[in-house]
Amino acid sequence: MKRRNPGEGGPMGAKTVLVTGATSGIGKQTALELARMGATVVLVARDRARGRAALEEIGAKTGNENLELLVADLSAQADVRRLAAEFKRRHDRLHVLVNNAGGIFTARRTTADGLEYTFAFNHLAYFLLTNLLLDVLKASAPARVVNVSSGAQGMAKLDFDDLQGEKRYNPQAAYNRSKLANVLFTYALARRLEGTGVSANVLHPGVVRTNFGRVDTPWLWRVMFPLIDPFMRSPEKGAETPVYLASSPEVEGVSGKYFADRKAVRSNPLSYDEAVQERLWRVSEELTGLRPLSRA
Repeated sequence: MKRRNPGEGGPMGAKTVLVTGATSGIGKQTALELARMGATVVLVARDRARGRAALEEIGAKTGNENLELLVADLSAQADVRRLAAEFKRRHDRLHVLVNNAGGIFTARRTTADGLEYTFAFNHLAYFLLTNLLLDVLKASAPARVVNVSSGAQGMAKLDFDDLQGEKRYNPQAAYNRSKLANVLFTYALARRLEGTGVSANVLHPGVVRTNFGRVDTPWLWRVMFPLIDPFMRSPEKGAETPVYLASSPEVEGVSGKYFADRKAVRSNPLSYDEAVQERLWRVSEELTGLRPLSRA
């Protein structure tokens, strides 16, 4: 049963929102702003203690009592599946899915599923979670999928023979590739959702002053952070575009677009190639078990 929500008369008062990577930075600020608008907000965190702290902070700042925490390691597909199932047990509606969790990692490592971590965490988690929740999103239409990418997608290339960096691994290239995958996925998803009342958009939040990239940090980033910190955006500024795409009437029905600073802009030219979009979709289906592995 829903608890009393002091903000439920707000613009998102009848909406249920799921935000991944909600314990810090852009994700936490996005969850906070949507809670302030009155939404029922479900935060997804990898660490229960940090998730609980974020939940309590958001509740204290907004007065919104309709906040929930779900714990999942999104790099592990079993956890993504459990997360989707648990959400559906608790809710029969989902009006906004914000795929935000992501990272960059110095050394190549693999997940519990044997997949390269950056590609699995930054792209396949978006792909799998969204597909597992599509039925409830469609049942809640009008509904929205908001994918957080990065301006780094503009520098990326895709080599389908080495998507997971097995032949050659570079942390920045792996990150760029995963962020381009977010864009390709969003465009292919938007095409599939035409006529359903569910939109899908992707965004660049700007270069934001968060904990992102500061734990397992490539050497170049360690050099750059002290130099660029004064020029980086605050989490509040970084959350403006995801909040806009999640809540604004201005983008109701707008789908298949890449946004920066709350405006639709052009993404990597490669991202508009439908053949590349579809090939990545098929590979992603196979890697997440949504499609049987192709035979050689």
